[in-house]
Amino acid sequence: KPSFLLTLIHDGLLACGLCRQGIDEPLSETGFKQAAAAGIFLKDVKFTHVFSSDLKRTKQTVHGILEKNKFCKDVTVEYDSRLRERKYGAAEGRPLSELRAMAKAVGEECPAFTPPGGETLDQLKMRGKDFFEFLCQLILKEASQNEQFSQDSPSSCLESSLAEIFPLGKNCASTFNSDSGAPGLAASVLVVSHGAYMRSLLDYFLTDLKCSFPATLSRSELTSVSPNTGMTVFILNFEKGGKGKPTAQCVCVNLQGHLAGVSKTP
Repeated sequence: KPSFLLTLIHDGLLACGLCRQGIDEPLSETGFKQAAAAGIFLKDVKFTHVFSSDLKRTKQTVHGILEKNKFCKDVTVEYDSRLRERKYGAAEGRPLSELRAMAKAVGEECPAFTPPGGETLDQLKMRGKDFFEFLCQLILKEASQNEQFSQDSPSSCLESSLAEIFPLGKNCASTFNSDSGAPGLAASVLVVSHGAYMRSLLDYFLTDLKCSFPATLSRSELTSVSPNTGMTVFILNFEKGGKGKPTAQCVCVNLQGHLAGVSKTP
């Protein structure tokens, strides 16, 4: 029954302030500070897999995180276009206020509104589902190979590094290891993406996977956009043989304590 940990991180603050798929701009000074702060917070977490959107701001964010990490300096980052921000069509390159005005003009509201030539929420969700299913198959395949060819498992190292960092980490680990047949965590995956994309993926976890979330979270917190470099963490657990959808347990949503000392600069 392999399990893996999935950490989603929103990219840092963009220099031009227009967070859209078609705006491939670098991070601002604050964005680089946010990435460094996230990296320091995660410095003791051993990530076995790292994925990122192929846009410049996410590449810079993931680099800022990994350069602070004790274990991941040589890890290979896989850049995947499926992790890009939502495509906004006619609203690309325009401020959020103009997007809201476009929606209001046709009697709709954000984020449900789709600008001409843009990506619908359903299309965005399917893109997230496609990446997630690819990720699950990758982890299952590697877990199966490790069972056959090696007794070496990263689980104990992963769990010990996670338990002291994420809220409820100890509780989650003990829950998943309570069954003597569970081998623990087979992988720890870091994914760096964008705000609207992450919110859509969270909706997929909530509605399709029937993910369990911390009882203290409100519905508005589940549907809000993550702050820059905010972290959302899940534990995914497969049934024996990897059949069917994994069960999902949320550890935290939009964690941002690491940003306490980061001040925004103009």
